[in-house]
Amino acid sequence: MINTKTPDALDELGSSPQRSLYQPAMSTKAIFVTGASGFLASHIIYQLSNEGHRVRASARKNKVEPLRILYKSTPNVEIVQVDDIAHDDFENALKDVDAIIHTASPLPGRAAPDVMLKSAIDGSLNVLRQGEKSGVKKFVVTSSTATVIGDPDTKGVAYRADHWNPVKREDADRFPYPGAKKYAELAVWEWAEARPYVDVTVINPPFLYGPLAPLHLPVQPGDYLALSTSLMIYNLISPNGQYPVKPSYVDFRDLAKAHIRSALYIPEKPVSGRKRLLFGSPHGLVFKDIAEMIKKARPQLAERIAKGPIPEFDYDKYDLDFEMVEEVTGLKEADFHTAEETILDTIDSMIEVEKEWQAQGYVLPEDVPPMILS
Repeated sequence: MINTKTPDALDELGSSPQRSLYQPAMSTKAIFVTGASGFLASHIIYQLSNEGHRVRASARKNKVEPLRILYKSTPNVEIVQVDDIAHDDFENALKDVDAIIHTASPLPGRAAPDVMLKSAIDGSLNVLRQGEKSGVKKFVVTSSTATVIGDPDTKGVAYRADHWNPVKREDADRFPYPGAKKYAELAVWEWAEARPYVDVTVINPPFLYGPLAPLHLPVQPGDYLALSTSLMIYNLISPNGQYPVKPSYVDFRDLAKAHIRSALYIPEKPVSGRKRLLFGSPHGLVFKDIAEMIKKARPQLAERIAKGPIPEFDYDKYDLDFEMVEEVTGLKEADFHTAEETILDTIDSMIEVEKEWQAQGYVLPEDVPPMILS
């Protein structure tokens, strides 16, 4: 169970999430994934299909046909059209689905604060309600560590499942992203508390970095937003590029695996309580070391390394409960990509995107645009 600790949140959701040992489920599961065109969802779909699972994934009308073409040689992946995840009735698309992984959510800077808040809450609740009507009892929802950062009772960067940020709902317009993520997640837990027969896992990651999935939609020349938060790592090889504002991160591939494990693993013993999984890389990120690593590993990019001041922090990662991560997902700290692997794989992927754009006649700008976070 989750204790919100915020006066305007749910009064009581119980005690801390209970731990339980998990074992793999059978490989015949059918998983529904929202936001199929998204960066994270593309990794989840790729990993699921590679493991032989059946995947049904949703996308808006303009993305459906391109995605069907992308996965035409992947018979266990089906793309269905859901134009408005917050209001559409897509119960038929959930027939025979064993679990739902809900990743679709607006990124910072892409919507007005009130729109972001409403769409985040309504989208999550509609997915849950549609799933319940279809008999789905296992849900995995992507949230963010933005829901916990700023908790007045936390010490430094040590975060646990009972921590919540102090943003009030009436102040969400001033803090749109943490406000939207917090109240969307609280809505999920309130819904789940009234339904003890469902199994809900919420995964809260920090910044996400990593390469494009092996199967992904073409990135249109100049569409930097399509690079998601990996744009922050792309900035490291831009002369006037901005460094990430915090060192905490997780690799898209590791986060995808955590979602899949949470959806496909079944408990050996019944689990009472909700699983709120604060998730991040166990490997630290020190930007001055990363800059030198890039120069050494990719000397051809040495002149492109961001020239501005390199930020320094008194921490290199969040202090998270990796024992709980392992018990919920089966992932050990040794299973995560190293910081070097994540950074270099991301940069290599961005360079490939550059080459594809240039082959289409696109002239690269002198500097990579920064990631908009508000």
